[in-house]
Amino acid sequence: MKSPPRKRTVPRKSKKKSSFMGKLRPVLTGFLVLFIIFAVGYHYRNGLAYYLGYKSDKVLKKNAEKQRLSDVRNYQILTKFEFNPVGIDVSEYQGTIVWDSVRVIENRFPIRFVFVRATVGMDRPDKKFAENWHALHTKSFVRGAYHYYRPNENSTQQAELFIKNVVLKKGDLPPVLDIEQLPTKQSLKQLKVGLKNWLQLVEAHYGIKPVVYSGANFYTQFLKEDFQGYTFWIANYNFFVENMQSDWRFWQFTEKASILGIEGSVDVNIFNGTEAELQSLTLGR
Repeated sequence: MKSPPRKRTVPRKSKKKSSFMGKLRPVLTGFLVLFIIFAVGYHYRNGLAYYLGYKSDKVLKKNAEKQRLSDVRNYQILTKFEFNPVGIDVSEYQGTIVWDSVRVIENRFPIRFVFVRATVGMDRPDKKFAENWHALHTKSFVRGAYHYYRPNENSTQQAELFIKNVVLKKGDLPPVLDIEQLPTKQSLKQLKVGLKNWLQLVEAHYGIKPVVYSGANFYTQFLKEDFQGYTFWIANYNFFVENMQSDWRFWQFTEKASILGIEGSVDVNIFNGTEAELQSLTLGR
């Protein structure tokens, strides 16, 4: 008769060692958090220095203007691309804009171009388009008009609405198609057919290839492969993205900038090229 096997004794953890590690863990976590804060602070040191100095030195004197500061990342990126043309885009959501006051971003970076929303879907112009478009005609900015595309609506009617409301002149930027959402009443394949139809109709009317605007993920997943040959304007607000991809002709890097003359937040864009290259995109060049 075999004797039952002995149970293996599991060594117990030392209470002293466990207690020591328990005390050490929050200390290490604290050091890690401090290191991350220091690293981020060092990376954005120029923006932080500007922000703190500008806030204490100037903003308190400009309360009547109700001008907000952009976040530190905005200043950091604008500084990095200070030799690239910088622009904004606006719509009815910015209300009535005092264009005589719109000149620079963060009191340093001159605005070179402005995109204005012209139409939405197949049924209405932007409420402030006519006013903004006319005002920009007398300013030194290079101007451009864009259409907000509704993926469930007829593409031909959307193109006709844009053409009816937008008169482009020599020196204006190409028309822009803004597509950000997937359809709920048709397939992705049908959406792409509609987008190409809009682009072809608008190009035939104005004699220039339109620009396509979209978010970075939407562009990568649904547009990049099937719309090669078009100029792309890409929105990417990721805090840790600080460089443009080579196929981003325009980069909308923030939607939270503050500009004198405009109430509320404003989108800011950087052109991936020189001033001369920006001019070469315009009509009549």
